[in-house]
Amino acid sequence: MIKEDLSLQDYLKKYFGFTSFKGNQEAIIRNLLDGNDSFVLMPTGGGKSLCYQLPALIMEGTAIVISPLIALMKNQVDAMRTFSEEDGVAHFLNSSLNKTQINKVKEDVLSQRTKLLYVAPESLTKEENVAFLKQIKVSFYAVDEAHCISEWGHDFRPEYRRIRPIINQIGHAPIIALTATATPKVQNDIQKNLEMLDAKVFKSSFNRANLYYEVRPKIDPAKQIIKFIKSKGSKSGIIYCLSRKKVEELTELLKVNGIRALPYHAGMDAATRATNQDKFLMEEAEVIVATIAFGMGIDKPDVRYVIHYDIPKSLEGYYQETGRAGRDGGEGHCLTFYKYQDIQKLEKFMQGKPIAEQEIGNQLLQETVSYAESSVCRRKFLLYYFGEVYEKDNCENCDNCLHPKTQFEGQEYIEQVLECILAVKEKFKGEHIANILSGNLTTAIKSYKHNKLELFGVGADRDIKFWNGIIRQMLVNQFIAKEIENYGLLKVTEKGLQYLEKPYSIMFTEDHDYEVENEEDQVVMVGKTTTVDEELLHILKDLRKKIAKQKNLPPFVIFQDPSLEDMAIQYPISVEELQNIAGVGAGKAMRYGKEFVELIKSYVEEKDIIRPQDMVVKSVVNKSGLKVHIIQSIDRKMNLEDIAASKNLSLQELITEIEAIVNSGTKLNIDYYINEILDEDHQQEIYDYFREAETESIEDALSELGTDEYSEEEVRLMRIKFMSEMAN
Repeated sequence: MIKEDLSLQDYLKKYFGFTSFKGNQEAIIRNLLDGNDSFVLMPTGGGKSLCYQLPALIMEGTAIVISPLIALMKNQVDAMRTFSEEDGVAHFLNSSLNKTQINKVKEDVLSQRTKLLYVAPESLTKEENVAFLKQIKVSFYAVDEAHCISEWGHDFRPEYRRIRPIINQIGHAPIIALTATATPKVQNDIQKNLEMLDAKVFKSSFNRANLYYEVRPKIDPAKQIIKFIKSKGSKSGIIYCLSRKKVEELTELLKVNGIRALPYHAGMDAATRATNQDKFLMEEAEVIVATIAFGMGIDKPDVRYVIHYDIPKSLEGYYQETGRAGRDGGEGHCLTFYKYQDIQKLEKFMQGKPIAEQEIGNQLLQETVSYAESSVCRRKFLLYYFGEVYEKDNCENCDNCLHPKTQFEGQEYIEQVLECILAVKEKFKGEHIANILSGNLTTAIKSYKHNKLELFGVGADRDIKFWNGIIRQMLVNQFIAKEIENYGLLKVTEKGLQYLEKPYSIMFTEDHDYEVENEEDQVVMVGKTTTVDEELLHILKDLRKKIAKQKNLPPFVIFQDPSLEDMAIQYPISVEELQNIAGVGAGKAMRYGKEFVELIKSYVEEKDIIRPQDMVVKSVVNKSGLKVHIIQSIDRKMNLEDIAASKNLSLQELITEIEAIVNSGTKLNIDYYINEILDEDHQQEIYDYFREAETESIEDALSELGTDEYSEEEVRLMRIKFMSEMAN
């Protein structure tokens, strides 16, 4: 349609203000303008949208863009309208519109003002819409997020499989299918379903060289995340969780720790979701904690990190989500937390689904396990998964390349795997091959009589995990491949056959064993120092005595001994950190803490002490907990016996809870209860005793005041009154 090179450049400049195309964009657009089908595989940030937006503006008629997300359609339509003087240039047709709005859309389309019409697949299948679209000239069909067609994709939508029959009803026009993530298997599915096996395929590289990939054992992930975010300053990041509940909990925890975080998930109302997304885009929040509902079509170029709190269900999902980091080519840190128990949980969730769906889901999960546990270059592994060969062995930008594992000679193991695959006629998956070599007598092995094979148990000195690791590394090195039609069946490649003829030395690396690493890391990361620094404790007691003298109070009113001991273990150096010390609440920390933390800070610097980091993270108060119930009940002047009974506690247990609340710095007024059990003179006598006392000990108080005169409960209640008034 357009002969001169200049013309296409002129259109690009006229409509979008760009002076040159990116990557394959120009070739894709020319193919579409020539009336041919196109399959576009282009990673996030590569400029897919332009591949159908520009030809739609140039060609006669209206382009129908099939897209799965209403929010995404709105963003695209708004963006297109900024490039044109005519508001009707782009419209969407979906369930969010009322009758008047639908009529306006149809009017603009019929009058040929509309060049792009975005349609949800559900809307496309409605009879009245099919009848309407038959009346217009369709320039071409664009199927966006085309991986939704495939059951092997990470976001399968059954209604996407009905697109081709509907297109046949509306009328013939070229098709362009676009996706950011597709394995060879998914690509084959898409082309078959859309009946476009002859389409020209445009495949951009999946390599995002600026992204750093890292997988960590999932030990106290919230604490690790808080440290990680704080190390990044005010840079933008996204955290993905699998459940809405975890999104809410983690957001709350981040906020408590001074991080500007907002939640985003499908359970929130649309207005709140949109507001939170806008705040993130406008940098009023630095972190979005989200389920996978977040991110489709988000064009924020400077997301500096993407954290997966939970391992994703598939590598396609993982690749798409990590791809939201560093879209401007700058820094992008992709951090994932992994423990095998999370995989087992996901397997359980799938148990209610149809068997075929379970099998696909489990195979996709196992690919994720392979990625997490593999010690080969993460980039090489990912690119292999998407059917691309990464020539280097060391990308120098992933945890496996920067911190390589121990290597071992792989020649013998490669030969055994290749021979085993050939012996079973290339009709079995990796797990079955690993079972044969390790001598694991499963039901399948018995039924196929594979325990009679010469190779059965030849590698019994190694476990299944080891053999799975060997198979993974052989796949990445292209000695073997997975069949596309019967996904997962292992085939020996030409390179593998050549290797059997002429074997040579090749070094493999030991895979990660997160279960072992968990135990080691547990000690480092969670293990709390329990040795009291006696020298510091002595200095803290001297300071307490000095302050007590100045304020004319007993020392225990300032801080009790257990609190000082915890300070001599944790070394808090700010008033904020002091609130994490046993028996110290916000009020007490603010009132007495400054001198203590200043003393500890200079002590830590002088002695060059490495402090335990356990207490850096503040926990979220359980708002529905016992503490709040007690405080609210006392505020309402409820009888203490009634409060105890309502929580199934004895009066002694309730008093212990009240003591803890008051000792940590919260004021409580229990005068209404004390006035009923003690007259004014007796109250004054106990109060005066504690004013002069050396310790807070109840035993010492009863010994001095007389057990015949006062009960233990009365003295404890008066001590609560004293501490509340004098210490808080």
